[in-house]
Amino acid sequence: MDRLSSPARLMIVSDLDHTMVDHHDKENISLLRFNALWEANYRHDSLLVFSTGRSPTLYKELRKEKPMLNPDITIMSVGTEITYGDAMVPDNGWEQFLNQKWDKDVVREETSKFPELKLQAETEQRAHKVSFYVDKAKAQEVTKALSERLAKRGLDVKIIYSGGVDLDILPQGAGKGQALAYLLKKLTSEGKKPTNTLACGDSGNDAELFTIPEVYGCMVSNAQEELLQWHAENAKNNPNIIHATERCAAGIIQTIGHFKLGPNISPRDITDFSKCSLENAQPGFEIVKFYLFYERWRRAEIVNFEQGIQNLEDILHPSGFLVHPSGVIRSLYDCTSELRNCYGDKNGKQFRVFVDRVSSAQVGHGSWLVKFYKCEISDEGQTSSIVTVLLNAKDGGKDGYSWVHIHQTWLKGCSAADESSWLL
Repeated sequence: MDRLSSPARLMIVSDLDHTMVDHHDKENISLLRFNALWEANYRHDSLLVFSTGRSPTLYKELRKEKPMLNPDITIMSVGTEITYGDAMVPDNGWEQFLNQKWDKDVVREETSKFPELKLQAETEQRAHKVSFYVDKAKAQEVTKALSERLAKRGLDVKIIYSGGVDLDILPQGAGKGQALAYLLKKLTSEGKKPTNTLACGDSGNDAELFTIPEVYGCMVSNAQEELLQWHAENAKNNPNIIHATERCAAGIIQTIGHFKLGPNISPRDITDFSKCSLENAQPGFEIVKFYLFYERWRRAEIVNFEQGIQNLEDILHPSGFLVHPSGVIRSLYDCTSELRNCYGDKNGKQFRVFVDRVSSAQVGHGSWLVKFYKCEISDEGQTSSIVTVLLNAKDGGKDGYSWVHIHQTWLKGCSAADESSWLL
């Protein structure tokens, strides 16, 4: 949360599975559309929060499987763990708060008396969460009896049933909604309450997110029956919560537009950038636009070949150079020639490019130093590098930017098997 010195323009708090991440979208198009929108228009002044029922172990596994951005804040284990930044630094104050009237050993002892409960994997048992599988037909009966037993033992717990199979037992003060309320209170105390907050979810354990005052809500089109039923019974007259008509991340983009929270056209949905207004365009938009061109060029999706080359030559500084992740230094002129020869080399193959964690600083009049992570997804897997770019604004940025210098370093464990395939 220290990344921003002033209140976030927008804070998005999103569930992952079947909300931000569409497991039926094999090409991850809706997720990549959101990534491009966020890095181009929001990363510089907004906060991204992932709120998932997954434990840290399963969360990290998902990150390896899907092209996900790195969030500013991660809420895991159904709102029982809050961490910050790439290093995932835990919030000790939240942990201490959850210790009140909670005893994991007593919970394990009492739940062992219910044969209907099947313990989930050990990775899902956390300091403030005990998780089971239970048949849908028996869930309500078990929940009622278990609540009574634990209350008699002096514990104040919350039992959440979601996904038609998962039963989580948490301290009463825990949960996705309470974790969000805690974050908002913390930001407010620091004078950084977000201008707008949007909560997004698809299942029962997301319902709490929509109960927090002054928060906009997005139930994605594929929301489960349990969440829709909760909405019908508790919030059907709340104009700040909508049931999107688009799935997953596409539904989140749709909701941003519905509530007019900011730009909602992803750069991936723009086919002709020459028709876009560059007034007040952030360096992040330039970075996203450039690598979308790079992806489309190699996929043979740039219709006018010569115009594409001309556009590239117009933005690459004639005396600029690239430091390749391998350590080889190339002139940007040579890179243009090399790219000319690689037009369509990924046509018909899996090949996507996205950028993450774009940050920029003005280092001179019209000059910007931009740092980000660039990731390429191909049939061989995902390769990633840390990139630093020096940009010179043309006419204050109204005519775009000139790329003066590009320096790339392989991200640990993410180098390309064939380094020659990594061009820019």
